[in-house]
Amino acid sequence: MFIYGLPYLLPELRRAFGLSLGAASLLITCPMIGVVLALIAWGAAADRYGERVVIAAGLVAAALALGAAAAAAASSAGLVALGTLLAVAGAGGASVFAASGRLVLGWFGASERGLAMGFRQTSQPLGTMLAAAILPAVATQAAGGHAFSAVSAVSGTGGTGGTSGVGGVGAALGVCAGLCLLSALAVAVFAADPPRPGKPPGAAPAASPYRVLVLWRIHAASTLLVVPQFVITGFAFEYLVSQRGWALLAASRAIAAANLAGALTRIGAGKWSDLVNSRLRPMRQLAVAIAVVVGLTALGALWRSPVAAAALLVAAAITVSTNGLSSAAVAEIAGMSWAGRALGVQNTAQNLASAATPPVLAQVIQLAGYPASFGITALFPVVAAAVIPASARAGEGEALRPPLAAVIADHERLVAAQRLDQGQAGLAGDRQGGGQSVSEAEVGPGHAGGGGSCGRVS
Repeated sequence: MFIYGLPYLLPELRRAFGLSLGAASLLITCPMIGVVLALIAWGAAADRYGERVVIAAGLVAAALALGAAAAAAASSAGLVALGTLLAVAGAGGASVFAASGRLVLGWFGASERGLAMGFRQTSQPLGTMLAAAILPAVATQAAGGHAFSAVSAVSGTGGTGGTSGVGGVGAALGVCAGLCLLSALAVAVFAADPPRPGKPPGAAPAASPYRVLVLWRIHAASTLLVVPQFVITGFAFEYLVSQRGWALLAASRAIAAANLAGALTRIGAGKWSDLVNSRLRPMRQLAVAIAVVVGLTALGALWRSPVAAAALLVAAAITVSTNGLSSAAVAEIAGMSWAGRALGVQNTAQNLASAATPPVLAQVIQLAGYPASFGITALFPVVAAAVIPASARAGEGEALRPPLAAVIADHERLVAAQRLDQGQAGLAGDRQGGGQSVSEAEVGPGHAGGGGSCGRVS
C-alpha cells in the first residue's frame, strides 16, 4: 500500500514541508528506488531459504523503517533522513514482489496457476485503492489535532501531531507501518513454503534459464507493456479534468471504477491462460488489444471526440491485464531453482520503466500535446507483441506441483490406504484370536472381509 500509495500524500507533503512538486515527487519515489535495488537479492534469498521467512523478514524490516520514518516526519528530522528511511522500507517491501510468485508456482499446478497469479496481481490496484481511501483521511485528521493511538504505538510519535501537517504525514506512515507488521505476522502464521523437489547427493545445480533468449524476450515485452500502463495511470485523471472538462469528483469515480475493472481483467486473463494452456498467446493478443485501445485514445484526443474519454477508461482497465501472465510465464520457465531470481529481474525492469515513464511523458506532453503522446504510447505494445515468444517450454516449476484438487485427492487416497492396512491387520488378529470380523465401516467401502485393493500403496 505504501509503495504505490504515497502519491496520495502529495498535497500533505508539500504543505507540511513546503516542497515544490518536483521535490515532493522525488520523495514519494524513494520507496520505489528501494524496491529496485533489493528485488534481485530478495529473489536469490527466496530461492535459497524459502518464501515464508523472506516475505515475513522483509515486511518486518519495512514496518520498522516506516515506523522510524513516521517518527522522523513528526519530529521534522529532515528530508534526507525521511527519504532514506522510505527507501529502506521499499527495500524491505520488495521481498513480497520477489517471493510471493514462488508460492504460486509451488502450490498451484499449471491448470490453476494463471488464475492464482491473477489474484496475486490484484494486490497492486486494490492496495492503491485502499491507500487512496485511508492515507489522505488519516493525514488530514491527524494534522487537525486528533490522536491516533495505534499510530503512536508503532511510530513513537505519541499521537500528538497537533495542528502540524508534519504530524499528519507521520500518522499516515505509522498506519502503513502497522499494516506491514500485521501482514508479516499473518505470513509467519499462515503461509507455508511449497515442497521442493529433492536432488540426489552430488547433483549439479540447476542450469541457468538465461542461456536462451526466451526469458530475455519476456522481460523485454513485459517492460514495454508497463509503459502504456503508467502513462494511463499517471495522466488519465489530469487529461479528463484539464482537457475534457470533467469535474474532479466525476473523474476520480471513473478512474476508481477503471482500477477495479483492471483488477478483474488480471483475474480474467489468468483464467483465460489456464483454459488455453498458454501464458504467452493471451499476453500477445492482449498487447495487440492494448495498442488498439490506446491508439483510439490518441485519435479521439486529436479529434476532441468523446471517444477519447471512453477509450482512456477502457485503457486504464486493459493495460494492467498482462502483468500476471508475464509473471506466471517467467516463473514457470525459470523453474523453482531460479524463479525467485527471475522474478526479481522481471520486477526490477518493470519498476525501472514505471519510474521513468511519467517524467519522460510529461516532457513529451509539454512539447507535442496529448494526441501525439498517446500515439507514441500505442507503439510500445505493438513492439511488445512482436517480441513475445511464440511458445516456450516450461522449466522444472511447470511440473513441480499438480493442481490443488489433485493434491487433496492424493491425500485422501493415502488416508484410505492407511485405514485399509490397519483394518486388514486387525482382521488378521481377530481371526487368530477367534474374535469378530472387522466391519466394512472400519476397513472402508468395498474392502470388508479383506477384499479389494483400491487405492492401496504397494
